[in-house]
Amino acid sequence: MSHESFFGIHDLSFATTEYVLSHEALAEYNGTEIGKYHIGIGQRSMSVPAADEDIVTLGAAAAAPIIARHGSGRIRTVVLATESSIDQAKSAGVYVHSLLGLPSACRVVELKQACYGATAALQFAIGLVRRDPDQQVLVIASDVSKYELDSPGEATQGAAAVAMLVSADPALVRIENPSGLFTADVMDFWRPNYLTTALVDGQESVQAYLQAVASSWKDYGEQGGRALDEFAAFCYHQPFTKMAYKAHHHLLNYAGQETDKADIEHAIGRTVAYNATIGNSYTASVYLALAALLDQADDLTDRPIGFLSYGSGSVAEFFAGTAAPGYREHLRTEANLEAIARRKPVDHARYRELHERSFPADGGEHLTPQQTTGPFRLAGLSGHKRIYQAR
Repeated sequence: MSHESFFGIHDLSFATTEYVLSHEALAEYNGTEIGKYHIGIGQRSMSVPAADEDIVTLGAAAAAPIIARHGSGRIRTVVLATESSIDQAKSAGVYVHSLLGLPSACRVVELKQACYGATAALQFAIGLVRRDPDQQVLVIASDVSKYELDSPGEATQGAAAVAMLVSADPALVRIENPSGLFTADVMDFWRPNYLTTALVDGQESVQAYLQAVASSWKDYGEQGGRALDEFAAFCYHQPFTKMAYKAHHHLLNYAGQETDKADIEHAIGRTVAYNATIGNSYTASVYLALAALLDQADDLTDRPIGFLSYGSGSVAEFFAGTAAPGYREHLRTEANLEAIARRKPVDHARYRELHERSFPADGGEHLTPQQTTGPFRLAGLSGHKRIYQAR
């Protein structure tokens, strides 16, 4: 390409679940003061998957509008990031590839590193598109956040998928060099193969996150990154939305800046709207923050946006992107609001029933009840094989 080339996010679409549990319902059940949820962690409700929804159906539902708008002819790679994988060997992306009817001349892979995986997928995708700017890469972040019932982490649960089309000359966000990187072996959050719910040390996890914020920012500066005061807003991974505020306060402290509440609200406030009502969506979280920012902000054209992607265990990356000229013409604001508004409220008893539902491990024939009104569903299990359907 003869002129200066940009690479990044050409389109972004997300999907969430059929059901929603309000934090009022959770608080009423467990006797918690509602302020602990609304103010303490900054959460209003959590998306709850139907019996026939999982990371595949959510991922395909998120990506389908992108395929409808742009077609699939230039997509040569699909990268699906998740930490709630459905199989130890087969990529969930292969099922999504099939449901979307993508070309067979395509590479598909699944990436895992806790909540950081989608950022790795985005950076890998940019590398592929740089090599051949005529190609596009479909990046999907899809997760179901699940903790033990009545555990401290329960109130942060959620589920969603974000799909991003990565291309040259992107219509939404131009991703910049460099990145600030950080990895440390920390046991703050993990899920052994023999468990279906995650283990978390809440206090350790907050400290590990804050260490990663400072360390990845330090490396970003050493790599020649932008100055802190250049950024119009910051998108943080949000295991709960209050964590974005804690993280930005910590970054300002580390950088020797004033930690004025109004300034922090200006930098963070428009990024939390979707995560506050969806709950933690793991790999999708930081890109739901981006969707909320772009949908709500005044014109951000050519303004730098900071991204802090964190995945427990732990890996973090700080990088920057700028909103492309004309980006507002390509937003999906109405569809995004509808994805959230369409969820049907469930009471606490129904939520517990859905939470505890699992397939037997006998490899037999097990059909799922038809609950989702989304475009794709998990029809059941047969001979140890998951059966998916387009509705």
